[in-house]
Amino acid sequence: MWPAGAQTLPSEPIALAGGRVTIGGDVSATYGSPDPGYFDYTDYSHSALRLLRIDVSAALNAGEHVTLLGEVRTENLGKFRPYAAYVRIRPWTKRNIDVNVGRVPPTFGAFARRTYANDNPLIGYPLAYQYLTTLRPDAVPGDAAELLQKRGTGWLVRYRYGNPALDGGVPLVSAFRWDTGVQVHAGTEAVRATAAVTAGTVANPLFRDDNSGPQIAARLELRPVAGLIVGGSGARGPFVGETAARGAVGDGHDREFTQTAWGGDVEYSRGYYLLRYEGIVSDWRMPIVRPPELTLPLRAVSTSVEGRYKILPGLYAAARVDHLAFSHITGTDAQGTLPWDAPVTRIEIGGGISVQRNLVLKLSVQRNTRNGGRLEPRATLGAAQLLFWF
Repeated sequence: MWPAGAQTLPSEPIALAGGRVTIGGDVSATYGSPDPGYFDYTDYSHSALRLLRIDVSAALNAGEHVTLLGEVRTENLGKFRPYAAYVRIRPWTKRNIDVNVGRVPPTFGAFARRTYANDNPLIGYPLAYQYLTTLRPDAVPGDAAELLQKRGTGWLVRYRYGNPALDGGVPLVSAFRWDTGVQVHAGTEAVRATAAVTAGTVANPLFRDDNSGPQIAARLELRPVAGLIVGGSGARGPFVGETAARGAVGDGHDREFTQTAWGGDVEYSRGYYLLRYEGIVSDWRMPIVRPPELTLPLRAVSTSVEGRYKILPGLYAAARVDHLAFSHITGTDAQGTLPWDAPVTRIEIGGGISVQRNLVLKLSVQRNTRNGGRLEPRATLGAAQLLFWF
């Protein structure tokens, strides 16, 4: 798209110690419309449409069988946070089998492997991986009426039991934190499988476990023909923290309050276009304290369809349609029966242009609608993003 003379920024990872150490990074600067409805807020209370993110990663090759990998991240020039820190062990050099130990890459889902800005054709994220529901692992509602009162306020919510402070809820699957544990990956050109045992859940990845049970997650990916990828994922683990569970129903019950998630995805690419679909179902079992009782499990269902088309070398257009739905519960007589959180739909269109191979400018516009809750029911938001990586 651009002449070779325009290639002025570094484009390859920095290699040290004879190639045994490599350092890479990426910087994404995003500026967009104000978001009074909090549609695009993330785990760390930042809007995805107004975000400066800097990632620095490093890999140390300690031999044929062992590699040490780590990454730190800062958002809006805040503190650097550890994003990844794990040891990759390859028992057999001639077989594609890896064992990762530490803060490991995601096992569940398709988009979870594409959360870096250069892997995302748009600026926003799929709702399942970003939109904050009204559930928290460290605080729980006393009844269905209290949960219905909080519909649409997942960006900042407080409940009767557990941590009394205001804080954000969780998405179905977090795109902004990795979990801690042990992961095994194996595969061929046609079949790939991953399984992991970790401290948190897909909605709430953790560095240290906050209850008495781990999560088990698995993913199977098939590549039957060129350009086609079909995947399925599953995960289950205790969601509610020990302190919140004790405050609601007493000791010894935290393992009962789980998150169970299932996902399916399809990707097909050919020539100039790429199409993707992903569906996720997440069930939460929460403490039942008093009437009106919660109807369990609390279910959320996400569907996402996206496409990308290359118009010219270095120029593409993209679009995504998302919907997030919730199961119904019954509150007071005045509340009636409603989805436990407010359903949301997002349509985003945009595109990108390559200034050089690893410097991309993106533009996008998204339309958000929310059926219920206290905040803005709809918003049209625009954003621009400049992305550089090496």
